[in-house]
Amino acid sequence: MKKYWSVFKISFVQEFVYKANFIMWRVRNVFQIFIVFFLWDSIFADPGRELFGYNRAQILTYVFGIIVVKAFVLSARAVDVAGEIADGRLTNYLLKPIGYFKYWLTRDLSSKALNFAFATVEVGILYFILRPPLFLQVSPIYVFAFLVAVALAILIFFHLLFITGLVPFWYPEAAWGAQFLFVWVFTEFLSGATFPLDILPIAIQKGLYLTPFPYLVFFPIQVYLGKLGAIEIVKGLGIMAAWIVFLRFTTNWLWHKGLRVYRAEGR
Repeated sequence: MKKYWSVFKISFVQEFVYKANFIMWRVRNVFQIFIVFFLWDSIFADPGRELFGYNRAQILTYVFGIIVVKAFVLSARAVDVAGEIADGRLTNYLLKPIGYFKYWLTRDLSSKALNFAFATVEVGILYFILRPPLFLQVSPIYVFAFLVAVALAILIFFHLLFITGLVPFWYPEAAWGAQFLFVWVFTEFLSGATFPLDILPIAIQKGLYLTPFPYLVFFPIQVYLGKLGAIEIVKGLGIMAAWIVFLRFTTNWLWHKGLRVYRAEGR
């Protein structure tokens, strides 16, 4: 356990090595929130207006919730797995007494801790500047369910990202492309990190719920807003747990298949 705690601390410090990259990541998130905020703020300019099942306080809380949930769920160092496999650096880990999966999960948690700290500051600053009406969830049951949903979402995204990171075992030149398609296209738009998914037609929503993406951002925020009943929450958490089991099995299967064809190119 001590070695993973050491990995956590070292990874936390390493986040500050590439200061420009980290700052630009945070700036991009803030600008994205500004755009989404002013879009919905203009739509709900009338304080009494309700649209898509949201009032002004709920929709603006959703926007601020994106900052917090993304800091926990979508910030991940495991995005570098693909590069390590593609250029042969994976060999360094295979020769050490450390679990590669646990190693990257630890690094992910370190990254999330730092991103959450900055996200908290950003939310405070944005709230001071924008002064939006926000929905405060006071039910401890809903808050607990929200925290459980976020924890499960972290594991889902980690497995999804790790799986895409294994693509270079077979196609080393496709490392960057697979990550870009997954992180910036599928996840960003299908998770609810840009807009609430329940504004889409019912048929599309049903199709999306056959994938794990809505459970990354949209579902946890819906739980916090109290827009789901107890049965829906339990069902959603059960589906998330099922996805984790399935993705974990798939990850292990692909990992062992990949090691059989690993050529350690570049080493």
